[in-house]
Amino acid sequence: MNVHTNIPLKNYLSMKLGGTTRFMTDVATIDELHQVITNAKTQNLPFFILGSGSNVIARDDEYTGLVVRVRIPGFEVVAEDYTTVTIKLGAGEVWDEVVSRTVDMNLVGIEAMSDIPSYCGAAPVQNIGAYGQEIADTLLHLEAYDTTTGQVVMLTNDECKFTYRDSIFRTEANGRYIITSITLQLYKSAPEPPFYKALQDYFDEHNITIYTPRAIREAVIAIRHEKLPNPAEKPNTGSFFKNAIIEQWQLDELLGNYPDAPHYEMGEGRHKIPSGWLIEQCGFKGQLLHGMRVNPANALVLINESATGYLDLSLARDEITQAVHDRFHIRIEQEPLELA
Repeated sequence: MNVHTNIPLKNYLSMKLGGTTRFMTDVATIDELHQVITNAKTQNLPFFILGSGSNVIARDDEYTGLVVRVRIPGFEVVAEDYTTVTIKLGAGEVWDEVVSRTVDMNLVGIEAMSDIPSYCGAAPVQNIGAYGQEIADTLLHLEAYDTTTGQVVMLTNDECKFTYRDSIFRTEANGRYIITSITLQLYKSAPEPPFYKALQDYFDEHNITIYTPRAIREAVIAIRHEKLPNPAEKPNTGSFFKNAIIEQWQLDELLGNYPDAPHYEMGEGRHKIPSGWLIEQCGFKGQLLHGMRVNPANALVLINESATGYLDLSLARDEITQAVHDRFHIRIEQEPLELA
């Protein structure tokens, strides 16, 4: 285990912006994780856990702490019955490689989350999801290193307090737990409609009527490649904005002015509005703002075309969110975490 110094963060973040970090290290075991966190706390150094860097943005000034990349491996079938298979995954496993393996096993539960750039340990943090699935649907429990006690603890699905693109790891327990493994329960039964609209539209357009995990994975990858630019070619963080979650009275107001506005029932009187639609209605789709291009194929995505720093990104973000609020009285939020 080596600790590196003065590392340019932009080399590790898909938006290709950010200053340096004073220290960075990779850990492959829980013992190594315990060692580096203990040392950081002894020296009063802040620390930040970095996954693939696809959902994190950083400011231009130096991060004066330690960036830790958890690369603990593991793919183990721990239980199986007639209908389900339970798999324990190390936090350092690449998410899409795991999805591919489970599809090869003809298992159902995470196939619609194909092609999401993430590691397994990062997946529960923002409750990753796509095309009608989210990790909260299949996660039984996870193990995490508790930085307050130095012990590894188990947290159940309920204890993670999953909501739309959120969890305890981004709210009340932010910075306390470092996920070391996750345990998922997947299913042997065939996928059944109704499917997420974009997915069903793809099936209809391609005359696909036999639904398998592989058919869903291939469809999702095709859809994502059409809507989401490759960050290796066009720096971006995928969806930069969360879809808006609004109350019934807000939906009534929106539909009064925009009867055709897309919306999805979320339960408990809440509704999801595609933020890309809101942004597009404000005229930003395809526009260049402070060096950030609003993706012409999907207005949720901001592409770093010529931005020189975090300020450019923040100005573009704030201009978009303010315009959406001024027009619709709806606050949209950024999805990426900030390294701070």
